[in-house]
Amino acid sequence: MLFSQVMALYLVTGAAGFIGSSLVRALLATGEQVRGLDNFATGKPENLAGVESQIDFRESDILDLDALHSAMESVDYVLHQAALGSVPRSIDDPVRSNRVNVEGTLQVLVAARDAKVKRLVYASSSSVYGDTPTLPKREDMPPNPISPYSVSKLAAELYAGTFYRVYGLPTVCLRYFNIFGPRQLWDSQYSAVLARFITRMLRGESPTIFGDGEQSRDFTYVGSAVSANLLAATAPVGEVAGRVFNIASGTRISLNHAVTAMKELTGYDGPIQYGPDRAGDVKHALADITLAKHHLRYAPTVSFEEGLKRTVAWYVEHAQAQTVKA
Repeated sequence: MLFSQVMALYLVTGAAGFIGSSLVRALLATGEQVRGLDNFATGKPENLAGVESQIDFRESDILDLDALHSAMESVDYVLHQAALGSVPRSIDDPVRSNRVNVEGTLQVLVAARDAKVKRLVYASSSSVYGDTPTLPKREDMPPNPISPYSVSKLAAELYAGTFYRVYGLPTVCLRYFNIFGPRQLWDSQYSAVLARFITRMLRGESPTIFGDGEQSRDFTYVGSAVSANLLAATAPVGEVAGRVFNIASGTRISLNHAVTAMKELTGYDGPIQYGPDRAGDVKHALADITLAKHHLRYAPTVSFEEGLKRTVAWYVEHAQAQTVKA
């Protein structure tokens, strides 16, 4: 039996971010009530354009426990997306990554516990697996984080599981594998690779691949992450509470292959630059999504090729607003 009810109240942290804003739109489309929380550190007000009047939005920080307690009032489900992403950013500033991703998540958990919410879904990362050669990555594999970012995501996972065991707060952790799609941050040195490459190609600028380009990723369209969150919030508690699930497409694409596809879609015919490997980068990523399929009834919603086509189309439409920073 599902917990979902008509007009449940969902709190989305990081609501103005890439995945958070996609969740907001999906929830509104299914008739749910939405409360959003974001401090605009990486999220953007324009990501909520057209829906901002339909949600109860709070410009607040997850490090503000009083604000969190207020935001949790009458909430049924929490979709915790707020985080400071990027492996390179965490290497540049590990203290800030820890503060936001670990301390911030701990405070979200405390506030959710105190408010007695029905379920909290936490956005984790495939980076917790590290660079172990075994593929595909399974949830029962020992984590081996190799960057401050991945350490912070693993620590928050452990906190989430502990809050279920100690306090009875039903939590579900979703390990995202390279989520991409419309509205992804593109104008930062810490932007995800596909968003950054697409926008550079549309401007006629040469993208730079760090490494030989044969590194591979389980690129996953944002719609799949959205679907996984909604399923995780309402799946039978006995099947999912306190557990971790891979959220991915279950396929592996090399960066060179992705670049070839992006060149065709963007019309870019210039050179591709190659640079040295970056510290903390994982060589290959591929997920086993068996557990998510079985317990969440999850299935990838869009192929890589179709997702890339939709993503490029979105950036073409919004090209006039793009100013890629070197």
